[in-house]
Amino acid sequence: MVEALTTSGRVRGAARNGIATFRGIPYAAPPIAGLRFLPPQLANPWPGMLDVTGQAAACPQPALPRLFDKLDSADVATKFVERYDEDCLTVNVFTPAVDSVARPVMVWLHGGWFSVGSGNEPCYDGSNLCRAGDVVVVTVNHRLGALGFLSLADHSDDGFESSANHGLLDIVEALKWVRDNIAEFGGDPSRVTVFGESGGAAKVSMLLGVPQARGLFHRAIVQSGPMLRAVEPERAKATTEALFAKLGVNSIQHLRELPISTLIDAQSVVLGGPLGGLYGEGHRMAPAVDGRVINQHPFAPVASPAGHGVPLLIGSCRDEASMLVAAVPGIDSMEPERKVKMLADNVFGHTLDDLVECYAATRPTSSVADRFLAAVTDQIRIGGITMAERATAAGGQVHMYRVDHVPSVYGGKLGAPHTIDVGFAFANTSTGAGITSPNRGLYQDRDVPRLSEEISGAWIAFARNGDPNHRALPTWPDYETDRRSTMIFGPQSEIVDDPDGEEREIWHGREGGM
Repeated sequence: MVEALTTSGRVRGAARNGIATFRGIPYAAPPIAGLRFLPPQLANPWPGMLDVTGQAAACPQPALPRLFDKLDSADVATKFVERYDEDCLTVNVFTPAVDSVARPVMVWLHGGWFSVGSGNEPCYDGSNLCRAGDVVVVTVNHRLGALGFLSLADHSDDGFESSANHGLLDIVEALKWVRDNIAEFGGDPSRVTVFGESGGAAKVSMLLGVPQARGLFHRAIVQSGPMLRAVEPERAKATTEALFAKLGVNSIQHLRELPISTLIDAQSVVLGGPLGGLYGEGHRMAPAVDGRVINQHPFAPVASPAGHGVPLLIGSCRDEASMLVAAVPGIDSMEPERKVKMLADNVFGHTLDDLVECYAATRPTSSVADRFLAAVTDQIRIGGITMAERATAAGGQVHMYRVDHVPSVYGGKLGAPHTIDVGFAFANTSTGAGITSPNRGLYQDRDVPRLSEEISGAWIAFARNGDPNHRALPTWPDYETDRRSTMIFGPQSEIVDDPDGEEREIWHGREGGM
């Protein structure tokens, strides 16, 4: 056992293989009963010693369909949440030692858009990353869906004005906890990096537009989830009205009295699914421009001053869309034209329709479905490029990467899919050190150990000094629009200037992003 002192009281964690782990430390008061839909409040102090050796609850959320039933033989799964409760505002801390060494701190924001996921998932275990780079890793649980991102500003003027961003304010509160407590866990509060993948990267993007978060972190990594714009107030209001109508309620008090299961079921209907609201023009529960927490979009039309001076590491995977659509029933057997229509109607919207034909020039032998998926992938890639362009225009330092590793599982048909970078970033690609990778079927190939060293090493170097260069990689220049130097992590990692530039040009005048 190992102990530490926080501003709310003492905690007892567990030590294993040289890493001390503290799971479920409260960073704010439980947002239950009269605090449901209110901003996060200060954590309640506790007497004596709080045991934090077991996992705390994740925020209540809808169930996701199991991805890749076809890969069950490789033991690939996607949900590792053990229990749910509205009392979920906690952090997990992984550290090489409870001492005064002042190590770089890496704060992970989980994926799952703004409606599902948990910082407790095994793939986010920070032990190997701590061991590889002598850093402190923190993973965050916060409110999701309606609990964290439902705009109630038009239904009350008493504490609910910023409710569309309370899940984001939870993260700000967790960063304040890091500032005030992480030195006790061997971390340096002046060297905090926020990083996240997919929905976690979208949260990182939003933090770069939050003035209240300025100074709480000093570098940011955006993995496969650039979000350039917050939700517009009118869209947030329409989403709230649709939810009220679905539930048959007309007051916040009535909403507070509903069972959480009822609220989540209605949320999924309004959003069009558990991950509804990623694309298209429908309802959306995500951070919104409210004039209080977010005054302007973080990267549209320019980089928000709230993020100026924060070095950025931005990137994506070569074939993002392959995993994003793999859960759709029967998709492999559909005719290409039907596949495109189904995906456009139900998942991505029709905003890419006019681009698909443009990809015929760069992919003349591809089917219309493959061209559509290439455009979907580039929705993420181009969003990252747009973010980089606007950050550098504001004088910021940016490094760009792309992961091209194609796992042999499923005959290589996934390409280099969405989420493949997570295992590499955390150095969680094996069952060593007591860590079981939940995606270990994706990490069986010969070059995985090298890529794990290269990618986790870059993340660690960036957290340490704001620059991802390290001795296992070729020299990695800053991203500038005259060269567009990009680190390609693949069979032989190398710098490529303006990779797939012809397809980047197809997007001229469009922002991309989630």
